[in-house]
Amino acid sequence: MKRIVVAQRGWVVVGEYEKTDDEVVLTGASVLRRWGTSEGLGELAAKGPQANTVLDPAGTVRVPALAVVLTFDCNAETWAPK
Repeated sequence: MKRIVVAQRGWVVVGEYEKTDDEVVLTGASVLRRWGTSEGLGELAAKGPQANTVLDPAGTVRVPALAVVLTFDCNAETWAPK
């Protein structure tokens, strides 16, 4: 499932989510440089990338499990490749 992950130090990343005991792995990941929303990350998770959203491709991202602040489940339909 695709998720938006907020990590310590302000990193916000979206990708296909997998969790192990020690880390969160996001594949096909992008760093969310600009949310481009008026209602925050919840809007982005529900509605997908907006006109002003800026995503920087990042490949595979690994975050220590203890560094994850929160995650948002993404709506699969609005985040599907176009």
